[in-house]
Amino acid sequence: MSIRVGSVPQGLLRASDVAMILVAIVWGSSYGVAKSALVFYPVLGFLAVRFILTFALLLPSVLRASARQQRDAIRTGLPLGALMLAIFLCETFGVANTQASNAAFLISLCVVFTPFVEWSMERVRPPRAMFLFAGVSLAGALLLSGGLSGTLGFGDCLMLAAALLRAITVCQTSRLTRGSTAPALVLTAVQAAVVGFGSLGLAVLAFDGLPALPAEAAFWQSTAYLVLGCTLFAFYVQNWALRHSSPSRVALLTSSEPVFGALFAVFWLGESLSVAGWLGGGLMVLAALWACAR
Repeated sequence: MSIRVGSVPQGLLRASDVAMILVAIVWGSSYGVAKSALVFYPVLGFLAVRFILTFALLLPSVLRASARQQRDAIRTGLPLGALMLAIFLCETFGVANTQASNAAFLISLCVVFTPFVEWSMERVRPPRAMFLFAGVSLAGALLLSGGLSGTLGFGDCLMLAAALLRAITVCQTSRLTRGSTAPALVLTAVQAAVVGFGSLGLAVLAFDGLPALPAEAAFWQSTAYLVLGCTLFAFYVQNWALRHSSPSRVALLTSSEPVFGALFAVFWLGESLSVAGWLGGGLMVLAALWACAR
């Protein structure tokens, strides 16, 4: 017999926790992979390729869905896809206009914003422990990134906006998918279509089109990993997990993403990490595991 936490069976809660930590691992590795792909193609073009390919792979699941499921997916996926497009634009151009340490720290503020956004939208105060976990995770992010350098510039403001948009997206996903009949794969397909075709439209408006697709194998290998792992798997799991867990809990678990990004950079790209960085990463993982244990 399964134990229930609120309205969620304990077994599903634990499964969603493990799934979101896996998402954090995959997303953490995405920064280095995406950086290598962007050597060959501009940002908007790469986003268009990545997400239109994702939509094409998921199109059969959309066609197999019932008319009601398709309507629910469009009703939910259009606003969530627009939020995701805004996040990708803010993150991408934010990173280009600020220091990497600033970007890593500011995007981690999502874990602090989410409980307050959830409180505002749902009118339900998250457990006090969630604020404590968020504080520990933020302290870890401060150590891992080296903190904020200098005054807030344009790129820093974009990263702050991305962190807030992430918090809003997590809460909106939880709210909009409640009672929806749309399968997670169909919802992911609609979101991918909005991001992919939105990026393509912006590229046409801003640059009168895009250059020819690159022929280099490294570009397509990176794209395949990001499409299959960081988009198909990660978005599907997040959409599923938010039906079985709270937005604050999901945000806390995925806040360990910079830790896995740093580990990927150390062991795969050969970069180094300071003692403070290792300590900060440990705190962020500890906060996520602490939340799982409750």
